Amino acid sequence: MKGISVAKKSYPLSKVYGLLEPGPVVLVTTAGVERPNIMTLSWHTMLEFVPPLVGCVISNRNYSFARVQATGECVINIPTVELAAQVVGCGNTSGAKRDKFAQFGLTPVPATRVAAPLIAECFANLECRVTDTRLVASYCFFVVEVVQAWINPAVKNPRTMHHLGHGHFMVAGKRIQLRSKMK
Repeated sequence: MKGISVAKKSYPLSKVYGLLEPGPVVLVTTAGVERPNIMTLSWHTMLEFVPPLVGCVISNRNYSFARVQATGECVINIPTVELAAQVVGCGNTSGAKRDKFAQFGLTPVPATRVAAPLIAECFANLECRVTDTRLVASYCFFVVEVVQAWINPAVKNPRTMHHLGHGHFMVAGKRIQLRSKMK
């Protein structure tokens, strides 16, 4: 093959996601009719710095999809690896008929700007409002604006989980700092 190194081999397209994972696995909370819900989300990306805009792919097969559509709000909760069992459990369980907060031992805390609760055990929480739904019908892609952010200052070097696909995760490790002109 011209231009391809002999050391390279074809890679399955179904596994490309694991090469490009966008960031830490998060827990998205939504306000519900009967109770709030939690879903695990790994398909998200920053779109803008100020105001902070985040793109989130929430499958229309998920209970949370209808909750985000109905309320136009959610909270993106950022867990550390210490919550790995709860993160995976929430991702493998539907909230349509069960209380995931109770089932997985997580604590809801009232938000200040949206109806969805924060998760107390997460080191950071981002209260969000949906600002753009033009790609929801085609791609289940919501654009949300972070309207309030919270962080636990006691957590100095949070080790977040990153989904590589098919039940595999990577844990964020050593941090490095390089010169940057960004402020």
